Amino acid sequence: MSRPELGELPPARRRKRGKAGYLVALIALLGVVGAMLYGNLSKSLVYFVTPTEYRSALAQYQGKTLRLGGLVQGEQYDPQTQLLRFTITDGSVHYPVQYQGAVPELFKANQGVVVEGRFTGDTFQARSLLVKHSEEYRAPDGPVDQADLKKLLQDTR
Repeated sequence: MSRPELGELPPARRRKRGKAGYLVALIALLGVVGAMLYGNLSKSLVYFVTPTEYRSALAQYQGKTLRLGGLVQGEQYDPQTQLLRFTITDGSVHYPVQYQGAVPELFKANQGVVVEGRFTGDTFQARSLLVKHSEEYRAPDGPVDQADLKKLLQDTR
């Protein structure tokens, strides 16, 4: 199309989409995804405090549910009532713990443990008990009894 007064018009140019626009959109998207991941991960991480850390910040933890981690000492378990009493320590500070429920097989003296609950007076009332175990697996020493193996396989079904 041409107008005599303007002369010949130049051909229409296609609009170029710049790479900068795509780059800005990609950076914004990555920022949003990163913020969501960071927010969710920081909410799901649950730390435990040692008895010494608890004692040094009593006001911060007073009346709150927390996780307390340390080593087991002097455990007493009544299978009839499923009441477990033991002392948790980090080597310098000791607190008595009470827990009602089934006790993991790995639970024993000088074993690492993390208990979740709250203090009632000077006694920690645990709602859950997690036993920390070694990352090293060793096969049992000696021959394996076939009857025990069959029972184990039946129990896992």
